[in-house]
Amino acid sequence: MLGCIIQYFYTSFLRFWLKWFLRQLTGKCELQRVCAGYRPGAERTTRAEYSLESSKSKVLRASVTAEEGAVEDYVKKIIKEKNVKEEKDATFKKNLSICLLQITGYKNLYECAEELRKEVFDCEKEEHENMVLKLWDLLMPSTKLESRVTKQWGDIGFQGDDPKTDFRGMGMLGLTNLVFFSENYTEASRQVLSHANHPKLGYSYAIVGINLTEMAYSLLKSGALKPHFYNCVEGRPQMEHFHQLYCYLAYEFDKFWIQEEPESIMEFNLYREKFHEKVKRLLLDQDVSLILNVDS
Repeated sequence: MLGCIIQYFYTSFLRFWLKWFLRQLTGKCELQRVCAGYRPGAERTTRAEYSLESSKSKVLRASVTAEEGAVEDYVKKIIKEKNVKEEKDATFKKNLSICLLQITGYKNLYECAEELRKEVFDCEKEEHENMVLKLWDLLMPSTKLESRVTKQWGDIGFQGDDPKTDFRGMGMLGLTNLVFFSENYTEASRQVLSHANHPKLGYSYAIVGINLTEMAYSLLKSGALKPHFYNCVEGRPQMEHFHQLYCYLAYEFDKFWIQEEPESIMEFNLYREKFHEKVKRLLLDQDVSLILNVDS
């Protein structure tokens, strides 16, 4: 309770006067001090984001939801609003532009992921059918499918004879992640599949993969992935960057599962949560960078 009172007092009164005092002392607004005083990446961008969202200026608050083409206009408006002398701070415009591209790009990335998640797998759509067949060919190049609906799908970790039933939770986002990993890290994905088919430590490759899509999606939705994307993408993060993050999770979860040696697949939820907590702890580090490094 006391903490909430202190926070309210700081944000409502003290913060304004502290910013005013520092502006008089340094001759720079808060955003200038952030852009000049912190390293590029999450450390700088998260502080800039807080400054913009906490501002009493409508222009500054609106800038965090700007469309990509409007970012430069908002940078100009902010420079004018805060009376920044560009000749005295030559790097401010560029640094603020990068911060805004990252901030607005993250919000747009979530919207794109949500749209793909809501897209239902439709076997009547050729594009959808081609993707699921491509997944089989990438993972099982030497084995031909006997038919479109077959128990063979269990060999790559689907629950039933038709994989379409397993995409209900994550929609096309789940399938797109699985295909991206298999297409861009083919040897690694086959290695993971071989581990998943281990007689003692095995797990359902595709089902676990869709579970990891849900994990990545929830981290994106909560904002927990901001430090990772702010550190790894100098500009607007795109869906490809989200898929790359998924590949990291798929590869690292496999290593985690093998190292932990669960008694059986019945313990999956327990170890999934342990892995989830491990990832969330990593994301608390402002220098975090969850990049897939495939073991040789």
